[in-house]
Amino acid sequence: MDGSNVARAVFASWRIDVLLTLALALVAIVYVRGWRRLFHLHDTLLPRWRLVCFLAGVTSLWLAAVSPLDALASLLLTAHMTQHLVLMAVAPPLVLLGAPIAPMLRGLPRWLVRDTLGPFLASPALRRVAHGLTHPGVGLALMTAAMWGWHAPGPYQLALQMPFWHELEHLTFVAASLLFWWSVVRPWPFTPHWSAWTIPLMLLLADLSNTVVAATLSLSGRVVYPIYEQVPRLGGLSALDDQVLAGVVMWVPGSLIFLIPAIAVAVGLLSPTAVRPRTIALTLTPHPTSARARFDLLATPLVGAFLRARSGRRVLQAGLLVAAAAVVADGFLGDQMAAMNLAGVLPWTYWRFFVIVGLLAVGNVFCMACPFMLPRELGRRLGLATRNWPAPLRSKWLAVVLLALFFWAYEAFALWNSPLWTAWIVVAYFTAAFVVDTLFRGASFCKYVCPIGQFQFVSSMVSPFEVRLKERTICATCATHDCLRGNATQRGCELDLYLPQKAGNMDCTFCLDCVRACPHDNVGVLATIPGSDLWNDRLRSSIGLFSRRPDLAALALVVVIGAFAGAAAMVEPLWMRSASTIVATTLMTAVALAVVMSPAAGRAAGIGARPGMTAMRELACRLALTLVPLGVAMWAGHSLFHMATGWATAWPAVQRAAGDIGMAALGEPRWTSPAMLMTPDSLLTLQLLLLDAGLLLTLYAGWRIVRAVTARSGAAIGLQLSWACLALVLYASGVWTFLQPMQMRGMVH
Repeated sequence: MDGSNVARAVFASWRIDVLLTLALALVAIVYVRGWRRLFHLHDTLLPRWRLVCFLAGVTSLWLAAVSPLDALASLLLTAHMTQHLVLMAVAPPLVLLGAPIAPMLRGLPRWLVRDTLGPFLASPALRRVAHGLTHPGVGLALMTAAMWGWHAPGPYQLALQMPFWHELEHLTFVAASLLFWWSVVRPWPFTPHWSAWTIPLMLLLADLSNTVVAATLSLSGRVVYPIYEQVPRLGGLSALDDQVLAGVVMWVPGSLIFLIPAIAVAVGLLSPTAVRPRTIALTLTPHPTSARARFDLLATPLVGAFLRARSGRRVLQAGLLVAAAAVVADGFLGDQMAAMNLAGVLPWTYWRFFVIVGLLAVGNVFCMACPFMLPRELGRRLGLATRNWPAPLRSKWLAVVLLALFFWAYEAFALWNSPLWTAWIVVAYFTAAFVVDTLFRGASFCKYVCPIGQFQFVSSMVSPFEVRLKERTICATCATHDCLRGNATQRGCELDLYLPQKAGNMDCTFCLDCVRACPHDNVGVLATIPGSDLWNDRLRSSIGLFSRRPDLAALALVVVIGAFAGAAAMVEPLWMRSASTIVATTLMTAVALAVVMSPAAGRAAGIGARPGMTAMRELACRLALTLVPLGVAMWAGHSLFHMATGWATAWPAVQRAAGDIGMAALGEPRWTSPAMLMTPDSLLTLQLLLLDAGLLLTLYAGWRIVRAVTARSGAAIGLQLSWACLALVLYASGVWTFLQPMQMRGMVH
């Protein structure tokens, strides 16, 4: 039988299991009967959407068991993985979202519940068992064990060959997944074991487990289950290609199923006006969470005390100043092989990585420790900074040009491979900071010129902390406004950010001058919803509205495109090898920027626009910012690669530099290539998880903006889909880039 005949036979083979069909139909009938009774008693307790979810879950279980997916499982690994995905990640949460306990009990005959099930359900032993099985750790462990155990080659092939083991496999999947999703969905009237913060953690761990299996299938390079090499191949798809496709099915849709609710729950928990679970709302009167209840980094015993101290910032700046001096000295005088020189190792491997880590963990902490600000202090003491920054340059357009030029020059002239050029860049930075801030007041270099600072400002929009007020009512009675103006002992904000009107991290250098100047101790580094700045178009001190700032939109696009173009340049496809590096990099950057920033892209972003919506230009400015999470995720994955491959290069470079000045006590450098910090599979998994999270936050931010600017569902869907397409293209290019062999830059070969 050829492949086409097999395909026709399989798609015609709906295997209707009578017992399963009757059992699921009976469950659905009992649920609907009980739901109707409860709905008539209290229509808000079990709304209609719960009925839809439960019936959809039962239907998906039935389809997974009787549809051609089951028949195709023995011929196509992709079909089998799709079936497993439905059984483990689609049907169980849908069933539990229906809150099945109360409707099922109310749907059964009363005599059965009262005389038979009642005493059994009231048993203390049964309650203890149920309490243990619904523990979050138990559900996660059982689902992980079921996934990894049944996908091992031996058990997997046994299940394909013997129907009993195949049915046991599916039963195990459903049971273990129900226990896992029980702790995530928490169906009413379930009493949770732990805080709601365990839900995002559990979903992320489950996604990691799913990713391990998916990556094994996609990246192994060999057929994991030899049984598929012995069966007829459908559509000319080889066993290895089928396996790669099966891994992709598990990886992408599977990750979305786990990550979307993880982000939604985390955002809800961080929101000060979050709606509490219904089980709490029935007994407690909800009230808005005060900003004072948010976690304050400055309130921690050690870190907070260090950051509050006047000398704290100077200590950080002094440390980076010493590192910058070492980079400059070694760049000018040391060995010009980048991997052996501090100027080739410290900035492009270590500094870049820790900047991204700082942004994702706290916020714009590099600006707090920036050594380039020390010349500004010298210029200020000279008393020459009396001029205002020129009015035509009071925007981000100069910084946009400088940042784009830097990204272009970095690849075009291989700055990462030239210690001498790196040293000159550091010297030029110190010089520019000194000249600008000696002549102009108001931190003009940071606010309008510094490319690194602009990168930090944009990226910190997805940071989890923000310098902000603890309690707004205190500022209402403040007449001095020391946070802005300063006082006799402490200067105020040099960037003119007035705290009562400040929102987000844009233009905030985390200098904490406002913290030290406030006489009421009303300023802190408070936890915030990562990315919430993207969809809140409020009036901001010194910045205005994001929707009225095309320069900020262009700056965000440069950061995003720079992330993908920079990583893609390390792949070096064949067409780039045949051309000049400068020409190829220039064309790639120019085309990418032209595509994203062109009027055509703006019109594409506005598909579905109708009268009454926000002006197209303003909407495009806001949507451009929603790509920042995806760009930051790409920067994070890219810098993670450099750190994983070059983590051990600093010490030999330090030994060589010390030896050049006669400090032989540090020993002779060993220029052997060390093992990677993590396995290639682990590295790729983390990179793709970062991209997944970035994509989800980008799509969520875009959805929030579109929902806010239009009340017409059709327009909202069209507009969101058009912008989501651009995000998905960038995401796909990022995945493709990470899957390619990359240059081992900065390594001694």
